[in-house]
Amino acid sequence: MPRPTDDTDPHSPAPSPSPQGPVLVTGGTGTLGRPLVDALLADGVPVRVMSRRPRAQGDKRPYEWAVCDLKNGIGLAAAVAGVRAIVHCATDPFREAAVLSRLVEAARQAGGPHLVYISIVGVDTIPFSYYRGKREAERVLEQSGLPWTVLRATQFHNLIVTITNAQRRLPFVFAPSGVRFQPIEVSEVAARLAELVRGAPAGRVPDLAGPAVHTARDLAEATLTAYGRRHRVVGFRLPGGMGRALRQGANLAPDRAVGTVTFHDFLAARTAAAGPAAKPREG
Repeated sequence: MPRPTDDTDPHSPAPSPSPQGPVLVTGGTGTLGRPLVDALLADGVPVRVMSRRPRAQGDKRPYEWAVCDLKNGIGLAAAVAGVRAIVHCATDPFREAAVLSRLVEAARQAGGPHLVYISIVGVDTIPFSYYRGKREAERVLEQSGLPWTVLRATQFHNLIVTITNAQRRLPFVFAPSGVRFQPIEVSEVAARLAELVRGAPAGRVPDLAGPAVHTARDLAEATLTAYGRRHRVVGFRLPGGMGRALRQGANLAPDRAVGTVTFHDFLAARTAAAGPAAKPREG
């Protein structure tokens, strides 16, 4: 039995994107996708959420829903049909460029809507496999012939917290020596993406970075304090080219410190929202 696909007749004329159509948000239920959908809806922009999972029962929010698996393309043609623009927030650490290539081809067959891509500061200089994949995905978009926009951002606040909290069962918390981060609030990245997708295609736009640069140790210690943990932070030297690039600040954009929510603001809001559960007992 042949595998189902979303292939269309290559001889059929491509439809034109509808200026009244929705904005498709891939990964619309993820860390960045959720606040982006919120920002677009708040601005009165029609939205179509793409997810691998069916829409939750009882979800009455005013958006369309498209079930699609970007890894194999099933459901993709229907997901992109009639959209005015696409914001690609879904991510695949192992097949980033291949997935974006599939999305680009579907967008081309749908008439070439504006495609906005979120990338990371330093992808062209930090020798890390995921970053290489992001840079290759940027090239796919640059060479696609579609109208496109690429925004690079620094690490999100919640990623820094996740890295520290993932070590909560270890006797120590490890932080790379000499490495600094400039974390940004994800809702500020979402707001910028919402602005970009409403505008004209702009190519590579200026980077977006958090309001302050911190050492990895300071961020780990601030997280531990906020969560009421008493682990000692131990430094280690990250080896290889990746460690060298990070120590040189390739992941930073101090001249683009446009974020306003500090890491300490984020921690205070997160632990307040979580209540007593944010501070588990030691042991």
